[in-house]
Amino acid sequence: MRQAEFDREQVLRSALKAFLNKGYGKTSMQDLTKATGLHPGSIYCAFGNKRGLLVASVEQYKADRDAQFAATFPSDAPVLPCLKRYLDELVNECHSCDSSRACFLVKALNEMADQDAELQAELSTSLESWQAALEAQIQRAKDQGELAADKNPAVLARYLVMGIYGLRTYAQTHPQREVLQQLADQLYLSICH
Repeated sequence: MRQAEFDREQVLRSALKAFLNKGYGKTSMQDLTKATGLHPGSIYCAFGNKRGLLVASVEQYKADRDAQFAATFPSDAPVLPCLKRYLDELVNECHSCDSSRACFLVKALNEMADQDAELQAELSTSLESWQAALEAQIQRAKDQGELAADKNPAVLARYLVMGIYGLRTYAQTHPQREVLQQLADQLYLSICH
């Protein structure tokens, strides 16, 4: 049997948008075939089933976000200006009101937490990895003298993650850019001072 040829990354990003728009439970195979351009048989052959496509989409999302994070925080740049840009981009994402720009990991975790323990563990691990990456950047800022020596990077990273979750949630009902920017700026200042 000949394996179907397609751009795997593009298919996964398209499936991800479908899952974000309707949620996993409400996304049908018809929605996925329309979003990806693949026939149901190709989806089953390549990913096993709808859950397999979701898992692969999560992996693609994490790879994309990891690449974006690495580009935002180059190792040769001061950390705090990079953190400011990171939060400004978050405001842009939140302001767009585009569900495809929401945090897929959090949305999937909220929907799937009680339904799939294995997927819940994978999503939680991905979110913990993101928090650890933020902590590493805060530690680097401290090591470079951008933050006071008494700052605790682990506590600041948890606070930052909590603030980002909160900002994303608040934006669902208050998408005004100026309000979101004020909140992001306050979050940034609370990390810096």
